[in-house]
Amino acid sequence: MKSWAYAGGLGLLLSALSAQAAGDVEAGKVKADTCMGCHGIVGYTNAYPTYRVPRLGGQHAAYLEAALKAYRSGDRKHPTMHAQAATMSDQDIADLAAWLSQAGNAEEK
Repeated sequence: MKSWAYAGGLGLLLSALSAQAAGDVEAGKVKADTCMGCHGIVGYTNAYPTYRVPRLGGQHAAYLEAALKAYRSGDRKHPTMHAQAATMSDQDIADLAAWLSQAGNAEEK
């Protein structure tokens, strides 16, 4: 009997997590305006220390989510990206990843 209760509870938890993690493409499009300030400029590099700014359009959503969460937690180091990601919720990150993963590269637009 207990195993059925645990299985049911686990099923509810997993369904809640997957529903929360779904990104909204339209919401991500609005939120991505800030990202395009740097990532939408082809060949852009920032000031010292110089970092090449990667293209985001067409990246895998899972990669984008993992990267933003790592910047947010400080596991991935970049002061500007940490500052941007620090204010993002998991839903914000999922929305951005949903939009960016299906968006084309800046050169193609």
